[in-house]
Amino acid sequence: MKVVMIIAFENFRDEELLDPKQVLENAGVDVTVASNKTGTASGMLGAQFGVETLYTDINVDDYDGIVFVGGSGAAIYFDDNKAQELAKSFSEQGKVISAICIAPSTLAHAGLLNGKKATCFASQEQDLKSHGAEYTGEQVTTDGKIVTASG
Repeated sequence: MKVVMIIAFENFRDEELLDPKQVLENAGVDVTVASNKTGTASGMLGAQFGVETLYTDINVDDYDGIVFVGGSGAAIYFDDNKAQELAKSFSEQGKVISAICIAPSTLAHAGLLNGKKATCFASQEQDLKSHGAEYTGEQVTTDGKIVTASG
């Protein structure tokens, strides 16, 4: 199995990248981390992560799932057409799509949460609702192959 995790180059949420990445790798999943720039990305709590792949270079056929990581920097993807197209392509191919913290707004803006149960960090509740999501307020919500988490 292969999963791509999308982070903001600045201000990704450290534990939202590092903890799920470790869990996935411990389960035998090959994880690629991509961003809007290559080089050393900076987390909100001081983590540094070497990024070698641009999210714009991701080939959906190469992966089984995608995770949009939160943190304040993740807002750069909300209205980013390429990020939305990437999420839609994973959905169209029936692959798992996940988003953590504020990142579910990227899925909402892509139209993927319309009529779906979803959760997010509290600051994005209204954004999800205004894009047709059924906000649950749970820590983790799964609706089909879409998994959202509040933090």
